[in-house]
Amino acid sequence: MARREKDLAALQFIEEVTSQCEEVQREVLAHILSRNADTEYLKRYGMKGCVDIETFKNKVPVVTYEDIQPDIQRIANGDFSPILCAQPITEFLTSSGTSAGERKLMPTTAEEMDRRQLLYSLLMPVMNQYMPGLDKGKGLYFLFIKSETKTPGGLVARPVLTSYYKSSHFKNRPYDPYNVYTSPNEAILCPDSFQSMYTQMLCGLYERHEVLRVGAVFASGLLRAIRFLQVHFHDLCHDIANGTLSSMITNSGLRACMSKIMRPDPELAEFIIHACEGENWEGIIKRIWPNTKYLEVIVTGAMAQYIPTLDYYSGGLPKACTMYASSECFFGLNLNPMCAPSEVSYTILPNMAYFEFIPLDDNSGSQLVNLADVEVGKEYELVVTTHSGLYRYQVGDVLYVTGFYNSAPQFKFVRRKNVLLSIDSDKTDESELQSAIESASALLKPFNTSVVEYTSYADTKSIPGHYVLYWELLTKDPTNGPDHEVLGQCCLAIEEALNSVYRQCRVSDRSIGPLEIRVVKNGTFEELMDYAISRGASINQYKAPRCVNVKPIIELLDSRVVSAHFSPSMPHWSPQRGPV
Repeated sequence: MARREKDLAALQFIEEVTSQCEEVQREVLAHILSRNADTEYLKRYGMKGCVDIETFKNKVPVVTYEDIQPDIQRIANGDFSPILCAQPITEFLTSSGTSAGERKLMPTTAEEMDRRQLLYSLLMPVMNQYMPGLDKGKGLYFLFIKSETKTPGGLVARPVLTSYYKSSHFKNRPYDPYNVYTSPNEAILCPDSFQSMYTQMLCGLYERHEVLRVGAVFASGLLRAIRFLQVHFHDLCHDIANGTLSSMITNSGLRACMSKIMRPDPELAEFIIHACEGENWEGIIKRIWPNTKYLEVIVTGAMAQYIPTLDYYSGGLPKACTMYASSECFFGLNLNPMCAPSEVSYTILPNMAYFEFIPLDDNSGSQLVNLADVEVGKEYELVVTTHSGLYRYQVGDVLYVTGFYNSAPQFKFVRRKNVLLSIDSDKTDESELQSAIESASALLKPFNTSVVEYTSYADTKSIPGHYVLYWELLTKDPTNGPDHEVLGQCCLAIEEALNSVYRQCRVSDRSIGPLEIRVVKNGTFEELMDYAISRGASINQYKAPRCVNVKPIIELLDSRVVSAHFSPSMPHWSPQRGPV
């Protein structure tokens, strides 16, 4: 009964803040401006003591990371005067985006952790409306931390998820039957990603009948776990059969924790070996964890291309995208978490920060739009003013308004802004490339083949330059895979789906050469991720880059190419008549 009351209180909170979107936003901005009135940043723009929205919009500029980097650097170097925020900056959250090759540092405060925890506390009350009985079992979530760094001034800098997992909010969380994980904290908090993955997988296998949901932060993370099982199931089964932990696990705290979990279970080991040793891994998640009700992973934006592979391994289980968050700010929730991935919309909660939007249509001028005033069917770039010191900051996310929940808008995540391929006057962004690849993928369906992973780069070594796509393919029947001609047609199908400027450059200007697909060995993108992690990327936040231009990465990809295919002819293009 207590849980029911807790759920009702959480749902009532969502109703209240979404029903008073404009009022809550005014209160949030007034609170931020009054609390930070004596900060150097707000005084710089003449905002001391002023909480008026219009004055704020007239005086405080919209900024990018490069604009505020000098202030960030002063704090990182140990200047603890109130530069951006009246409250002490307790740590930096590192963004997975980069600035001149360096990770971005986002300031945060102790209070902001409470705000993020509030959003986490709303997830299960929403899910319980759609998926009953989640208190009867456990979640198998592959969660990881990244070792942190310290700035010259002594502040910790780490990814937002590492910050959360290492906080008392997570480590000392009260028992909740709806949020029980198979992975012990010691496994999640182990800084060695191999040992962490190995023991999390081992615990998940031991409790295969208890697992009701399987997840990771991103779809790519869950597929990495499946790949890990493919490679290491013999070692895992040896441990299960004998009740002993592999000598590869050297972390003493983790070994001590696992000693209480390990038990000999030859029958379980035999079952897993039988399930894993064949070539057919279709539906493997449901076969090993038969009570799984859904997958919890992000499959929006660039992650959408993983959906066919997840469907293959899970037997088509529902995929829940529950929340929208970043290093800068936690934004909102998917209030219909069991919807199809293509229908995912996030309701931004107006209490999380002050939100503004840059309209991306050409007719709107430069005036930013308030949260309550966005229009359905339009695209906007997100701008945030946070409690911890970001003012009118361009996040770089492009969102599409799908509707409203009460007075709060709901958004589909479209893409990160300005992820481009360009050879000449052409400009191809991430969503356009994704759409073109999906069009071409239809040619692979007769061969039971799908694109598991891809990236691209603009090869300007050749004259003219051309687009290169690296594809890792999953072919269910290797004796009936797509041949050279089919993959050449895929190249052409992608070109046909790209914009008219690209096709004009190809056909009329001849300033772009034929598009090329390079098929790489299975496991190549695993190696790419390992390389990125070895260079400091976060295993939680890592996403395969959709465009690469770093020489070592291109060399790694090229060393794994098994075949190369070019567009066999020109795409269709005809000059469009302008107004008479």
